[in-house]
Amino acid sequence: MATRGIQQLQKLRIRYCEHGGSSTAIRSYLQKSPTSNHLIDFATTHPSVQIIIKPRNGHHPYIQGEYLTGQSKQICVKNSSEGRIKEVMSMLVNNSGRKITRLGGLAVRGDCVSVQGVWTPMLDLGKESSFDVKIVG
Repeated sequence: MATRGIQQLQKLRIRYCEHGGSSTAIRSYLQKSPTSNHLIDFATTHPSVQIIIKPRNGHHPYIQGEYLTGQSKQICVKNSSEGRIKEVMSMLVNNSGRKITRLGGLAVRGDCVSVQGVWTPMLDLGKESSFDVKIVG
C-alpha cells in the first residue's frame, strides 16, 4: 500500500527449508520453470522492494515483510500452495505495516432523540387494515 505515493514495504524475507516437506510449495515457487518464473515477475512489478531469500533448514517456511514504519509482519506458509504464497506476498505488499487499532465503541450514538420515537412491541401497525386515503389536489 502506498501512503502519499510512497510504497511502505521495504524488504521481503523468504525463509524456507531445503529438505522439509512443509517447504515443498515455496521451493517450487522459487525454482525457475520454462513457462514462468514467479519470483522474477514479482520483482519486476515491485522494483522498490528488496527480496531476501535464505534457507533455514529444520524449520517451517515463512515470509516476512519489513516496512518503513519499522514494523514487520511474519506469515507462516507451511504446507501452503503456490497460490497461497502469491496471495501472502501480494498481501504484504498491499499492507501499510501499521498495527490494527480499534477506533471507537460498539455502537454509534447521537445526541438527538429520534423523531420517529422509540419502537416498542405494543406498537402493532400491521393489524390496522383500513386507512382513510384522501387525495388533495
